[in-house]
Amino acid sequence: MKKNKNIKNIMLAFALVAGLTSCKKWLDVNVDKDNPNNQSVLVENRLPWIQHFYMYSAGVANFRTAAQAGVYYSNSANTNSVTTTWKPAAGLTTTPYQTFFVSVSSNLTDMYDMAKSKGAYHYMAAANVFHALGFMQMLDLYGEMPYTDATYGNPSPKYDKGRTIYNGCMAKLNEAISLLNKTQEVGASALASGDMMHKGNVDKWIKLCWGLKARYMLKLSKKSDLYNADSILYCLARGPQSNADNAILPGLNNSMVVDYLIGDPVVTNGNFNYAAYGNNQRISQFYYNLLTNMRGSGIVDPRMTKIVPAMMTNVKLDGNGRVQSYDWTRSIGVDSYGPSTRLLKSTATSIALPSFAKANTNITYTIANAADRATFIADLAAKGKTYTVSGNNVTVTYKAGSMYINSTNYILAGDTTYVNLRSNAIATSGIAAQPESNVNWYANVDAFTAGVVGSTGSFQTRPVSDFEVLTYHEMCFIEAEVQMRKGATGPAHLAYKRGVEAHINMMQAKLTEWQGVYGTTNPDMKPMSQSDITNYLASAAVAQNAGDLTMRDIMLQKYVAMGCSLENWNDMRRFNYSAGNIGGFGVVYPGYDRGPLFTGTAELTGGAKTDPKYWMRRWRLPATLELQYNSANALAVNPNVNQLFIWSLPVWWDCATDQEYESYLK
Repeated sequence: MKKNKNIKNIMLAFALVAGLTSCKKWLDVNVDKDNPNNQSVLVENRLPWIQHFYMYSAGVANFRTAAQAGVYYSNSANTNSVTTTWKPAAGLTTTPYQTFFVSVSSNLTDMYDMAKSKGAYHYMAAANVFHALGFMQMLDLYGEMPYTDATYGNPSPKYDKGRTIYNGCMAKLNEAISLLNKTQEVGASALASGDMMHKGNVDKWIKLCWGLKARYMLKLSKKSDLYNADSILYCLARGPQSNADNAILPGLNNSMVVDYLIGDPVVTNGNFNYAAYGNNQRISQFYYNLLTNMRGSGIVDPRMTKIVPAMMTNVKLDGNGRVQSYDWTRSIGVDSYGPSTRLLKSTATSIALPSFAKANTNITYTIANAADRATFIADLAAKGKTYTVSGNNVTVTYKAGSMYINSTNYILAGDTTYVNLRSNAIATSGIAAQPESNVNWYANVDAFTAGVVGSTGSFQTRPVSDFEVLTYHEMCFIEAEVQMRKGATGPAHLAYKRGVEAHINMMQAKLTEWQGVYGTTNPDMKPMSQSDITNYLASAAVAQNAGDLTMRDIMLQKYVAMGCSLENWNDMRRFNYSAGNIGGFGVVYPGYDRGPLFTGTAELTGGAKTDPKYWMRRWRLPATLELQYNSANALAVNPNVNQLFIWSLPVWWDCATDQEYESYLK
């Protein structure tokens, strides 16, 4: 928390940048535009930057927890530590914490107080909403956190336990609902002037508050004394009722501006900034299987081609070195939980990035093992590759226009089948000629010039993707789960079906919006086939009647729909992953387990799936920001904060009782 000393100055600078876009805001003779200060920053200039940096903090949390939950594989050391080895790295935990406290929470009290002094009740409410969003995220990740002492500039704030943080966030939402129902004072800034999310639509803000209350109340599903199904349903009835009510922050690709705190594009989608900014991420086999074989049906989900990236293959170039013909090849998933055959042949992080062959390129592989050599040659023949064999050496000619792995290690040669998730933004692609209307990833300038696409990207993680704060489809799946817990399978089934349809419809609307701009270079940014949608919804991949519906059906469809979201990890913890010991619901996430490359025995100390400490339950606090500069306060509430096994200790809402929770704080 040492960096909190500079918090107000940092965000003041950002707020002033926004303010300068509208000179009329500085016409007040009582404001000295040449000497701005914290009190002169307009609430309508603070809010968009709070929204932006919340999106950034949440985007990092979404990506890294989605990797923990099995959505993604990564070959970067930090993230691979939770996708594959389950030996979580210390460097994984800093960014969501840092960006929230430095850029969001530090401004919440100031914006609230300024809005209060002006009678701008809706901005007070907005401060409360982002307080709840941010601090609940901190609770989800770290368990114990500076809270009651956190937003007042104290560089060494005391810590609070989970119940205090949870109750505080719920109280903020209750007050926000009350404030949003008030008429602002005359002269108060209209919410629309600073709101990127709902453009000032107060009714949608109110629905967001109720929806967040439902999401947060669901976290208490292990607590028989606090979980209240009817209260959740009450909140859902007042939350989002259709996709028109979705709370989203826009992602854009129309600016070269990057922020000076982090160096990432200012206008892009928060998920993109981590999941698809670099080349390290791939779709996991676990997620891929749900998109191609839900309920063991063998049915391919129409959303699959919009979520799983593709690349150009079998490329032929014309005389000018431009693409003349090609095929699209869809990625397969990287297996970390099952046999993990490919990773075991090398290392956990060994999935390699392809290069572009501007001209015919020969690579010679020395393969001493006869069986491996025969398999390698058979694969080359099946793919129509040009090759020669001399003893143990196999020389492959990668034709001009090909994507290939630039390594003589034959084990890596097939890694082009794992298409990375990267998309390009004009601010960071390094390809000056690539226009705003093209967000494909190209291996380099030569590949772009030739027109050879290295990845089409993924629906949630492009720079122009919407950032989903709260959605109607999530509300439907929450209702389905709550009704299922009540034993009301009929209403549960209706809500489940609405959830699947709502997510598909949300995607289809965005794809339709994209197609005229981005679809000309990217087929994955065009709408799905309506017949494919109709057939899927009527297929065995979707439970067709209430009698067949299981909790697994509900949660796996929710998992697909949420994708790059912290809520998938939260849900997995509530159901104890694949332990199968919650209620009578059986194994809800089959196939999710420690894989053969597991090395996290010091972090995850449980010896059986039914032991809570078998699984990743929280993040360790940031080593420098808290364990070095604020360790006394951290240790005062949890003496285990410095221990590696902290990763396996459940947070407050993940415990059935306070007694269980307190036992982890000894």
